[in-house]
Amino acid sequence: MKNHGLSDKAFERINNTLVLMIVIVILYPLVFVVSASISDPSAVNSGKMWLWPVDITLEGFRKVFENTEIWRGYRNTILYTILGTIIHLVILLPAAYALSRKSLRGKKLILWFILFTMLFNGGLIPTYFVIKGLGMINTVWAIVIPNVVGAWAILVARTFFQSTIPEDLVEASKIDGASDFYIFRKIVLPLSMPIIAVMALFHAVSLWNQYFTAMIYLNDRGLYPLQLILREILVINEMGLEEDSAGSMESLVEQVKVAGLVKYAVIIVSSLPLLIVYPFLQRFFVKGVLIGSVKE
Repeated sequence: MKNHGLSDKAFERINNTLVLMIVIVILYPLVFVVSASISDPSAVNSGKMWLWPVDITLEGFRKVFENTEIWRGYRNTILYTILGTIIHLVILLPAAYALSRKSLRGKKLILWFILFTMLFNGGLIPTYFVIKGLGMINTVWAIVIPNVVGAWAILVARTFFQSTIPEDLVEASKIDGASDFYIFRKIVLPLSMPIIAVMALFHAVSLWNQYFTAMIYLNDRGLYPLQLILREILVINEMGLEEDSAGSMESLVEQVKVAGLVKYAVIIVSSLPLLIVYPFLQRFFVKGVLIGSVKE
């Protein structure tokens, strides 16, 4: 018993040490980016700033927020994220719940078609022609509708419903006269908050971070999402440095400093909303992933 107790303590200490090291590895880049975004670029480039801010300045954030397109990009991205996530859940949850019930006819055939889409797809060019043929080019729907529901999301949500919503509960509700829609709305959804939070967060993050789809389907700058605007800002800064490389050394050094500040400020601006939202969904996140990923 004494040896067993010592081994447990040793394991606990090693485990705590490893967890602490992992936390440091994860947190250090985040702290560094935040500090670099408000520090003097000379201190960052010379290595004087390695954790905490040095010679605090908000010039990078001022340059970013002076651009009116940033605010328009925020508005568009918020619209795409909220609208796309709602549509995603409206399609995903009923489909996954129906596939989780044994009484659904042709369930195996439907699942086979869903799994087929995980292995094969039409490719970029055919997809573009489909979107164009549907008249969705230069519209909100070009960002929201493609990839609105994936096979992986359906399978995970289906497994959650199989593990969480027993057939006996559904049958008892039907005996009491409840319809399938009533059961889904009043019984299934209230018991499914973990998987709803997980699926909503995953899809919202993908919509928030996407820029490639906007590059393909959007030509109207008024519809550009935030990530595409921020990408252009970084590209323009780099191109501006190349064009002005023949100018005075003082001017070039100053532009390099501002470009460095803008780079870190852009990372903060694009990531902050998700970092704020995630803690509110964290209590559902782990449970939803564990239950939805393990098959009975």
